[in-house]
This record gives sequence, C-alpha cells and structure tokens, in this order.
Amino acid sequence: MSLLRLLRASNQRFALHLPVHGRGEALPPALRGLLRQQPGRWDLPELPDIGGPLEADGAVADTQARLAARMGVECCWFGVNGATGLLQAALLAMAAPGDAVLLPRNVHRSLIAACELGGLLPVFLPVPFDALRGHPGAMTADGLSRSLDALPDLGCRLAAAVLVHPTYHGYAAEIAPLVNRLHAHGLPVLVDEAHGTHLAFAPGLGLPPSSLTTGADLVVHSLHKSAPGLAQTAVLWQRTTRISATALRLSLQRLQSSSPSALLLASCEATLDWMLSSRWTRLLQQRLETARRLQDRWRCQGVPLHESDDPLRIILNTASIGVSGLEADTWFMNRGLIAELPEPLCLTFCLGLARHRGLATRLQRLWQLFLEDRGGPPLAPVAAPPLDAVNVVELSPAAVSHRATLACPLSQCADRIAAEMICPYPPGIPLLVPGERIDQARVQWLQRQHARWPEQVPGMVKVLA
Repeated sequence: MSLLRLLRASNQRFALHLPVHGRGEALPPALRGLLRQQPGRWDLPELPDIGGPLEADGAVADTQARLAARMGVECCWFGVNGATGLLQAALLAMAAPGDAVLLPRNVHRSLIAACELGGLLPVFLPVPFDALRGHPGAMTADGLSRSLDALPDLGCRLAAAVLVHPTYHGYAAEIAPLVNRLHAHGLPVLVDEAHGTHLAFAPGLGLPPSSLTTGADLVVHSLHKSAPGLAQTAVLWQRTTRISATALRLSLQRLQSSSPSALLLASCEATLDWMLSSRWTRLLQQRLETARRLQDRWRCQGVPLHESDDPLRIILNTASIGVSGLEADTWFMNRGLIAELPEPLCLTFCLGLARHRGLATRLQRLWQLFLEDRGGPPLAPVAAPPLDAVNVVELSPAAVSHRATLACPLSQCADRIAAEMICPYPPGIPLLVPGERIDQARVQWLQRQHARWPEQVPGMVKVLA
C-alpha cells in the first residue's frame, strides 16, 4: 500500500505511541483551527512578516522573544528538525573541534552524530542498569560524583556536559544536584528533556521537576514526544549566559533548514502558548489522574506493570510470563493496540494526551487472551553491560569515519576498534560507538544481546581494518 493510501485509510487502532497528540485528538485548539483551512494556505516561505527562527524580525522572532520572557529564560529557538537538530546544534555551540564532552551512557544517538560532525571526543559516564527490565535507568547524583572523581587525564579541554532527563521510559534523574555538581566543575550543561517537556508546564501536578527550573544552561524540549505538537517540532531554551547566544545562532544556522515549514513553526507557537494556559493545566491533570487510575485498575486485575516516574508511560512486564516484549508487540499490534517501545523484557505504551475511550477494558481483555495464547516461566534478566566505569573512546568518531573498515563476526571483534554504531531504535541508545575498543567482556555481552534482539543487534560489526 502507498503512503498516501495508508494515511487516508480510517484507523480504529489505539495509538499508544508518539506523537502524543493521538492522531490529532489532542492537538492545540489553535493548530486544529489552522488545519481546518484550505489545505496549503499555511505552506509558506520565510516572508518578511513571517520570518524564521534565526531571523531578527517577523512573527516567529516576536513569538520566540515573548515565550522566552514568559518562561524566564534568555532565549528561545524553534526547531523543525525535531529534538535531534536542536541537540546537535546546542552541543556544537558548546565545544570546539578537539574538545571532550561528558555524555551519559544512555545518550541519544543524535549526540554521537554531533560528536562526529564537530570532531568532539565523547567521554561516557555510567548510568544505572535494571537487569529485570533490561534497560538503563536515570543517573544519580552519587553516581555522577564518583564518575567525576574518576575522570582520567583526557589530554584535551573538557568543554561541556549533557544530561538526559527523563529517560525514554519516564525515569527522572536527580536533576538539580546533577546540574549543580557539573557547574561546580566549571562545565555548562545541556539537558535532553525531549521526553519531559510536560514537566516544565505541570505546576503542582506531582511530576518531577523540569531541568528548566533547576539551573541547566540549555534545555531541548520535543514538542511531539511529550507535548501535543506536530512531529518534528521542538524548542531550545537558553537559560544562562555561560554559552554565547551568537555561537548558538551560528550553530543553528549550520544545521537547521533554510526553508522551515511555516506549519511546523506555527505548531511550535500554538503548542507552547496552549501549554502556558490554564486549559492545558486542567487537561494534563485529567490525563494524569486517568493514567494513575488505569494503572491501579490493571494491577488489581493482574496485569504486571513496572513503575515509572511519568504516569503517562506504561511499562508492561512481559518477561514475567515468559514472553519477549518484541513478540508481545507484534501480538498486540495485530489486535489494534500499537505500543511505542518493544524490548526483550518489556513493552512500553505511551498514553499521551488523547482520551483513548475503552482502553481500560480493551487492554485487560487482550491481556487475558494473551495469557491463554502465550505464557511460561519468567525470562532471565538481561545482564548489565560491562560499562560501569567512565569510558573514553580510543578514537573520536570523526577520526573513524573515513578509515578503512571490515565486517567481523562478534566473536572475532575482541580488541578491535568499532567503526559503526550498534543502536536499537527505538530507543536510540547506542550499545557500541565508533571509536570504542571492544574488549572481550563487551563481545560476550553483545552476543547475548544479539541472541535476544537479532533484528536490532547484528551478529556482524564493522571494525577498523
């Protein structure tokens, strides 16, 4: 079926995945009104009265300045290349070629690409790993302190640090002490808060604090992963003057489109304006209360769920009945329940901001059918990766990109330098990064990952020749 026919087709399935507007149900009212107009009226270039994210004049510049003032920050930039483009531009504005940057091990692959583009040396900091769930958790303040104390002599300037808050699964980091400790080391801090935009617009609703209110220098928010905007929309906030606004503007100019979509820019404006309204606060409160009731009901009915700091993320513990989350994902999708993130031990649903009428009964009924169709002894935990210490790549990703490579079976990769990224997507967290030397412990761990996740973790890996 062609894409156009697929998009035209009616769809009665539960969209428990991104974007969180739920196939348009929860789009901001102003944006829905715009989309009701004659198609194409909003497909415009950077006319003088419209402008763009990097223009000094025009509606976009005025809106960005107004929103920065509302949020109490120095600057605001809209992005139409998702959080990816803004994260990359932010990191490249903070560090020069040859500099090192601190990255948590659960960083998104877009920032590894930024290191390659900018000739930066990534220094990876360990994060907790939950073997029973099979994925990383959130960084802790004590863990960061141990890592900072153990930093080796890098032989170059350490320019900046990146934090992830919250994780893809909604696990919140100890964000304020993390930022404070990095600042105490003289490092500006960029926070990837793509999955926590709503935290900054949820006063008094019992959610973790946003990094925007706890001292971070730069914060990137996705406006479709955790806010009700259209896909590809995002915003970069600059809170302090530790980073030059001129450097940021130049970096954005290099990486952002010179022909941004007026529709996507309007989505940025409409989404943020709505999230600053009392109507949004009431809506989010309703969705959070519904999510908590749903989870309580499902647990009472025997559906095994893992805890998350974000009630809108539901993590189904498929391993408890002996089924991979990958297998469960296919089974549920074929029955009209589309999840966001399948993994070897669990399946994560993103409730988002739509109402999903009838979901409580539907999931409970499907779970009972699933138990009748599948089920067995619990699956073994996923062994933690051998990445519990600070790890400096042997070669920068940029130094690897143009060198001769060869493909090797994992069993023959010990002591070789990786020339490609192994990165299941989603969630987009690299298990192996170009420039890392692969020791025997990593080989064995990757082989176990390949056995459980063969479509995402290859058995052959490119290494330097």
